Parts: sequence; C-alpha cells; structure tokens
Amino acid sequence: MVTLVNLRAYWRFFVVMRRFSPLIVAYWRDRKRYFLFGGGREVDAETQRERAAVLLDILLTLGPTFIKLGQILSTRPDILPPAYIEVLEGLQDDVPPAPWAESKTVLEDELGPVDETFDDFDREPISGASLGQVYTARYEGTDVAVKVRRPGIESLVEADLRTIRWSIPLVRQFIGSGRAFSLENLADEFAKTIREEMDYDRERAMLEEIRANFADEDRVRVPTAFEAVSGPRVLTMEYIPGTKISDVDALDDAGMDRNAIAETLQEVYLQMIIEDGVFHADPHPGNLAVDDDGRVIFYDFGMAGRVDPFVQEKIVDFYVAVARQDIDGILDTLIAMGTLSPEADREVMGNVMELAIADASGEDIEQYQVNQIIEQVESTIYEFPLRLPPNLALVLRVATVVEGVCVTLDPEFDFISTATEYLKEEGYYEQTARNLAEDAGQQAQKTAEALFTVPPKADDFLDRANRGDLHVDVTIDDGSNVLDKLAMRIAYSVLLAVGVLSATILYSFAQSWRLAAIVLLLAAPLAVALYQSFRKKRGIRATPQFTRQGMKKRRED
Repeated sequence: MVTLVNLRAYWRFFVVMRRFSPLIVAYWRDRKRYFLFGGGREVDAETQRERAAVLLDILLTLGPTFIKLGQILSTRPDILPPAYIEVLEGLQDDVPPAPWAESKTVLEDELGPVDETFDDFDREPISGASLGQVYTARYEGTDVAVKVRRPGIESLVEADLRTIRWSIPLVRQFIGSGRAFSLENLADEFAKTIREEMDYDRERAMLEEIRANFADEDRVRVPTAFEAVSGPRVLTMEYIPGTKISDVDALDDAGMDRNAIAETLQEVYLQMIIEDGVFHADPHPGNLAVDDDGRVIFYDFGMAGRVDPFVQEKIVDFYVAVARQDIDGILDTLIAMGTLSPEADREVMGNVMELAIADASGEDIEQYQVNQIIEQVESTIYEFPLRLPPNLALVLRVATVVEGVCVTLDPEFDFISTATEYLKEEGYYEQTARNLAEDAGQQAQKTAEALFTVPPKADDFLDRANRGDLHVDVTIDDGSNVLDKLAMRIAYSVLLAVGVLSATILYSFAQSWRLAAIVLLLAAPLAVALYQSFRKKRGIRATPQFTRQGMKKRRED
C-alpha cells in the first residue's frame, strides 16, 4: 500500500532529480564527452569550485534535509574533493522561522498551554534553523531558551531520506568504487544523525552529560536543562547571554584576554574528545559565546558525538607524533584509526606529511598549525579508496573549526604547543612514551628469543634440503578468481587465433572467401568475450597523486 510518505518521496525524488539535472549532465559528460561515446575529460579545480557553488545553491533550495546533508558532506573528504569541501564548509543552517501559530501547536502538544506553562513567552524567535527554532521565555523566575522542533519536519525528512537512498544508484555511476562504498555508508549514517538531531530528549541527555563533565571547570558555562518543560520536540534550557566569540572588537572593548579564551576552548575540546569521550560537535562561532567573566558559553547540543576508547588513544598518539615530527608514527596512527588505507604508498604519504609540516612550521618546530596537516590528510583521503569513520569525521571537522575560531581570537595562537602542554599536564605524553618503551622492550625480547630459536630451525631446514627430504606445500588463495579469469583469457586467445588462422588458410589456399567469412563470424564472439574480460572491473585501484612537484604545483595554484 502506498503511504503518504511514499507519495511525498516520489514527488521529492522528481524535484531533486530536476534540480540536480545540470550537474548530472556535466558529470555524465566528464565520463563520455558526447554522452554515448568519446573519452572522458579533465576537470580542473576552478570548474570544481563552480560546480560546488551550484551544488550549494541546490542544497539551499531543496530545504532542511539537504542543508543538513551538505553540512555532513563538508566533513567527508573521503567522498568529495577538497574544492567541494571548501565551499560546503560555509553552509549555514539558517532558514526563515516557521509561523508562531505552527510552533505554538507543537509546544502545546508537548507541554500544554504556553501561557500556563511559562511565566512569559516571547513569540518572536531569536534564531531559526532547518530543524528547529529558539524562543526566549521565563520559567519559574529563570530566563530560559526554548528550542521547538519545526512543525511537520518529520514527514519531510523521512521523504527526503528515501529520496537520498533512491538516488544512490545514480550517483554511483559518477564515482569510484571506494567512494561509492563510503557514500552508501554515509546515507545510513546521515539518516541516523538527522533523526537523532530531531530527538530533543537525546540532545538534553547529551547536554546534561557534558555539563556534568565540566561541573568543576570555572572557565566554561554549559546551560542547565529543565526536564519538566522538555520533551522529544521541545527543549527548555537556561538562557545565558554573551558576546559572540568571533566578535573580537567587542571582546577587546570588554578587556577580555583573547589568547586565554582560545586556550580554554582548545583545552575544553581536548578534554571532551580525549578524556570524556562525548563532545559538542558544532563549534562554529554562532554556537559559542563569552560571558562578562570571560567564560566560554556553549549553545546547541543537537550535533554531539562520542569517541570510543580506542580512537581516543589513537588521537593522543597522533598529537604526540605530530609534536615530535614522527612521520612513521603519524602514518601508523592514521592507518590504525581507519583514515588512511593500509595499502597507501608510505613513501608518498611520508612526503605529504613532511610537506605539510614544512609548509606550516618555520624556524621553530612548534609553530605549525594542525589544520594544515589535516587539510593535506583530507586531500589524500580523497585520492585513496577508503571509508572515513563517521565520528572520526566529526572529530576532524571539530579540530579544524575550533582551530579556525582560535586563530580568529589570536592570529598567533599555537595549537600544537597548547595541545602538547595539555597532554603533558594530564599525563598522556608520558604514558605514550611508556607505551612506546614497553613495545620496544617486547620487540627486543622477541628478537633475543629469535637469536636462540631461529639458528637450530635453520640448521634443520638446510639438513633436510641437503637430503632431498624437503617438501613445500603451496596454497593459492584466489578469492577474486584471478587464475580462472587468466585461464579463460588464454582459452579465448588460442581459439580466436585458431579461427583467424583457419579463415586465412581457407581464403589463401582454397579461395573460399565465403567459408572464411563464416569462420571469422563464428570466431567473433570469442573476440568480444576476450575484449570484455579486460573491460571488467578489477577491484579498487588507486594511483597516488602526491609528489613533491605535484604538491608544489597545488600550492602555486
């Protein structure tokens, strides 16, 4: 039975395809210059930026779900090229608010009559977003902010999620196998993320958990949530006014120490990610403010993520490796976290890391900024087929956005020295050193044991070889059927050669061109089969695009 959601999804699919048709035509011509034939064509960075601008406009036109999708895509360098990431990073979740009458219906369905529930309620929202909007009110003598889910957004989001799922087979035609895998996973992750963001009960729980983690931190303010006047579609929390964190002139006029604020912000996020395992994942300047005492205020916990202990450990290893300029340590950590393919050329990737550090560092080892390293890594991620874990994508985005906010506060802010100092104070730096020492000790022990066990085994091996009593069993694991394909190609080639030779003999000696033509016609399917065997996909392939000359050219462009 066709439901209303399905009907809406069918209509939305038609609308989405119509909006995306210019880009679809352009991408198709990138593969087939003349649509049905012709080779592919190169797409330069300027063309990519132009297309990214078109994509941005389409996402804004299609509404709330696609605005959120664009924000998520801006954190996924394993799916989009750097030019697209750069454009989509500026996508703001800012749309006209819904009429008060519609929001009032949601409020009263959740909490009862507005005027009876609140002491006072301002009908004009102070902010509007794609999924909800925020009003100010008073509750039991306290100034509060009331976040209300946009009326009717649920059915629109569900229809759009189906549209996105239906669109994936078409999008896969224009991307490689590795990114297709990432895209399919992104669709599932995005559906989960946007449903969680519409669940204000979950947001309240995340807010309360993060607030508890910083209960003893006097440099931070996290609003208090009021459970009695909150629900799945309404979230009421303490209203804390402050100066927007990026308004440096207002901060200077208030006599604030901008460097101290930047250090606080960095250390708070390090604690969230490395120690607590739960973090505020949308740190753009609109969600951060500073109160009159210089404390950092956090708003909007709809986007919040978790980090498992393994990833926490690897993030610490990454920061320590960067501080030490340990290229192998950086690569090992990225591979362990799943952000870099284990099959990537380590020499090429080492060059990428060295160039990233050389570009950003000067005379002093600790003067480079981590976002430049992350940008180089993100560019490399796009070149290699792999899947970027979703929460780690959020961590990467948080790191770059926070670093940008800190540089706005203080252009000379040194992220690495702050991170290194924090790791030392919390004991992580020394713990990493101890772990490395333990690993080195275990390796030395294994090496010492091998000195005693390997020679006797080697002597036995050589004795058996001399006696002719050495047998070697070889098992070939051919999960991709490479040998079968090779055998078929050889068979096709031999039979095709026999057919051509037979036709040649018939025509040359028997003067029977008709019979020769029949033989060639019978051999034609063999030629087609042989051709197709070479045309079939042979798995994920990646050609490293990073050389010192190439990176230099990219910087010049």
